[in-house]
Amino acid sequence: MNEKNTISVATMKRLPLYLSYLQSLSPDAPVNISATSIAAALKLNEVQVRKDLALVSSGGRPKIGYKTVELIADLESCIGSEVLHEAVLVGTGNLGKALLNYNDFGRYGVHIAIAFDQNPENIGNCVNGKEILPCEQMPQVCAQRGIRLGIISVPQGAAQAVCDEMVKSGITAIWNFAHVKLIVPPGVVVLDEHIGTSLPWLVGHLS
Repeated sequence: MNEKNTISVATMKRLPLYLSYLQSLSPDAPVNISATSIAAALKLNEVQVRKDLALVSSGGRPKIGYKTVELIADLESCIGSEVLHEAVLVGTGNLGKALLNYNDFGRYGVHIAIAFDQNPENIGNCVNGKEILPCEQMPQVCAQRGIRLGIISVPQGAAQAVCDEMVKSGITAIWNFAHVKLIVPPGVVVLDEHIGTSLPWLVGHLS
């Protein structure tokens, strides 16, 4: 398998689709599976799937395909889901609570361990077993638990300040749900989830 930094963001976003599909196969399914079969099942471009899998695994064989068990292991290793990474979430409004209540992040190697907020009405509450603490405690919590993954679900105007505090707390990977371009130092990566960008693109296909 190649190093992760040679794999594009677009490819990394497709890998969980392959993994989820392979994990859903019946136990009595054939031992081997081809990129062609995966592409057909997911209605994706076969050439693209073949290229993606070649970046992840060297186990593919012409006319035979991949051993399903080994390909699952390679995908899990690349995605990082074989190790559970703790994350902190800042912002426990409607979106933040929805993220805290989502129980399948573990399938992708992520566990939201704790949440932070500035609103006194939210601090001290628990959502799906996750305690909500004041933002001032984030550096201490991240240091104690070695947390390096942060999720931002605050309003646009507060996002950069939260991002800065995450970086000071040792966070090196940020999942950003605020519709704003964050400025981060070298060595920190940001993945933006912009509903305002994705939905117009999707709706455009209805025209």
